[in-house]
Amino acid sequence: MGESERYRKGLERLQEMRNSSPIGARLCEIAPDLNRYIKEFAFGDVHSRPGLCKRERELVILASLATQGYAHEELKSHINMALNIGISKEEILEVFIQLAVYAGFPAAVNAVFLAKDVFDRRSEPFPKESTGQ
Repeated sequence: MGESERYRKGLERLQEMRNSSPIGARLCEIAPDLNRYIKEFAFGDVHSRPGLCKRERELVILASLATQGYAHEELKSHINMALNIGISKEEILEVFIQLAVYAGFPAAVNAVFLAKDVFDRRSEPFPKESTGQ
């Protein structure tokens, strides 16, 4: 598959996910080649592989980005894409709660705070804390 085909496939995948992240545009200002590599490799090659559905793939990505602890822009972008494909805010929060056990509370707390930022920007109500009753 040629480079232009990989790029096209990456763009199609981003459109399927209704990507609205400013990451690509910001990269084009300073490092357009890096933006192209992300579209070709991450979205054209890896995201487009068979084996996982979009939903499963996004849940894996959310967990991975949250455990890194430094990929804030990317995590916000993928929280948005997860919501765009029908993953609920409750499911996203559950992923991050599970991370507290395996990646530590700081990773989980930071991911939840980033999710709240995304939810607030999308004007979606943030789930209320359960009283346990």
